[in-house]
Amino acid sequence: MSRHPRVPVRALAALSGCLVLAGTLTACGGSSAASDAKVVTVYSADGLKGENGDGWYDQVFKDFEKKTGIKVKYVEGGSGEMVQRAVREKSNTQADVIVTLPPFIQQADEKGLLQAYEPQGSAQVDGANKAADGKWTSVVNNYFGFIHNKKELGGAEAPKTWDELTDGTYKNKLQYSTPGVAGDGTAVLIKAMHDFGGKEAAMKYLEKLQSNNVGPSASTGKLAPKVDKGELLVANGDVQMNYAQSKDMPNLGIWFPAKKGKKPTTFALPYAAGLVDKAPHSANAKKFLDHLLSRTAQAQVSEIGGGFAARKDIKATDANAIALDKLMDGVEVFEPDWDDISKNLKSYVEDWKSATGS
Repeated sequence: MSRHPRVPVRALAALSGCLVLAGTLTACGGSSAASDAKVVTVYSADGLKGENGDGWYDQVFKDFEKKTGIKVKYVEGGSGEMVQRAVREKSNTQADVIVTLPPFIQQADEKGLLQAYEPQGSAQVDGANKAADGKWTSVVNNYFGFIHNKKELGGAEAPKTWDELTDGTYKNKLQYSTPGVAGDGTAVLIKAMHDFGGKEAAMKYLEKLQSNNVGPSASTGKLAPKVDKGELLVANGDVQMNYAQSKDMPNLGIWFPAKKGKKPTTFALPYAAGLVDKAPHSANAKKFLDHLLSRTAQAQVSEIGGGFAARKDIKATDANAIALDKLMDGVEVFEPDWDDISKNLKSYVEDWKSATGS
């Protein structure tokens, strides 16, 4: 299966705080001192920074600072959380660049958080994976998935279907991040509605699943260590993040729940980046976005980050790329109706809260 199917992708969100720069200089409000500073503030969904400083972001930040002298100030959180934070900061913008998962890119754009900028290299990003008006573009392609502890659930015992997760085996051993707050948590709703054939059937299933669910989590990335240690048996995630984590967490197994009797399914969950409206360090932000889509950084996506390059002219052949192709083999990739999801996300989340008592 191609690593770059044409799937409509919409993703992005924001976060922040007034970050102290060198000495008394602060990245607040776009003062002349701040706008001249050799810094760029990045708000991002989790997953691209390594647990031990060995992730794609770690390499990208290091290379960018060496090339430009511009230091990256990094703030991380759940996708929805980041959008909400950026909205609160609109009168005193803190972030320069936003990177997040769908469907929060539409929300960020709709709330006036983004300004148009087409980074160098964006011409090589598939048209379905970037905004037509230049407000955002994917920088790392990715897919939604689940993880399980393969030490406890190895071989034939590894879960394959949604129905298995309601079994007593998973009582207080299952957790998924919160829809509406985390991008991967929202993806649980999207996949369930697809696999079960609609909202009502999906909510009925998630209501049943709730008896095994440990509870809410604002960050999906924090679930993987719990699965690796056996505190949880199953959690949600995404292919890029979990594959990268599996290098240091050997008990993680990536899988895609299927409806009983059907093929496993997934959908694209890319990391998309955009220039923040009224960014305090706009010129630096543009250079950073150019770097994210440079051939050097894109070639590192699979080799270092365990993800899929956003540029279609990058043909990765490293060991990670081969393993990722194998992982996706036989998995049906569907295309969510992102316009519907963006429009109705609030009501879908409210329905989920009602169904699960969350």
